[in-house]
Amino acid sequence: MSDQIYIGVDLGGTNIKVGICDEQGKLLQTFEGPTGAENGSDFVIERIAQYVRQIVEESPFEWEQVAGIGAGLAGFMDIPEGFVKFSPNLQWHNVPAKKMLEGFLGKTVKIDNDANVAALGEAWAGSGAGIPNVVCYTLGTGVGGGIIINGKIYQGSSGMAGELGHMSVVPDIEAIQCGCGQMGCLETVSSATGIVRMANEAVERGEKTSLALHEKIEAKHVFDAAKSGDEVSLRIVNRAAYYIGRSMAAMAVIINPKRFILGGGVSKAGEILFQPIRETFKKYTPETASEGVEIVAATLGNDAGIVGAAGLNLR
Repeated sequence: MSDQIYIGVDLGGTNIKVGICDEQGKLLQTFEGPTGAENGSDFVIERIAQYVRQIVEESPFEWEQVAGIGAGLAGFMDIPEGFVKFSPNLQWHNVPAKKMLEGFLGKTVKIDNDANVAALGEAWAGSGAGIPNVVCYTLGTGVGGGIIINGKIYQGSSGMAGELGHMSVVPDIEAIQCGCGQMGCLETVSSATGIVRMANEAVERGEKTSLALHEKIEAKHVFDAAKSGDEVSLRIVNRAAYYIGRSMAAMAVIINPKRFILGGGVSKAGEILFQPIRETFKKYTPETASEGVEIVAATLGNDAGIVGAAGLNLR
């Protein structure tokens, strides 16, 4: 049994997930409980502390063995100062999360963006294990990301590095406004939200597609229809994949990672998404930057966030 353990927290709008990891990133125990976000930030921070203490009490470990605690939080952050500047999902403004958690727990706590910690989890103990330089995409309702350089999260000067979903990749003639306020972001075409939007627009235009049979179109419907040969769905999937591949081509000549990792619900579509991404990447990336680069699926699934959060104290 390891002498030291590390606690990871993945804070969601509905649930808080907590996990215990060893020094190698192996997940030893998990716990999940409701967030209670409607009660405000003070309540949620205290609840996180309660869950952290509870998981240790229910484990074979002692509190003295906890060497560090990390938390992945959604929103815009001042990471060095430990502040959540703004979290749209939780409606937090300037919450000193690090200081508050350390006060409740009496342990060192590190915080970071949830997409960053998911990327760290994959880089530490998932699809990027043993590879020092990786770039991770999280394709879900939006498009998140994380950049790992020499085994560590690259945060940038203000903590905004790795916001891959907000790379402006769509030409102005085709661009729509993103939720961030900018035009043509990757998120507008390659997220589940973007895919559903393009599908609804095709149906509204009267295009011949099996998608019209669904009362409420979901991204999964688009991928399933594409796999069945529906031309409209194939076009939508290929468009989403094309802009992911183009964004990777840009990252390849800037970061030069060894591996790109795709996680999130949209990535579960499989080869119908991955193949055109790889083709686009190869087409638009110089051979010196693309040779030997792999584009693979994430493996940790919903555990990536808690593993990565635990790893904030080690990586």
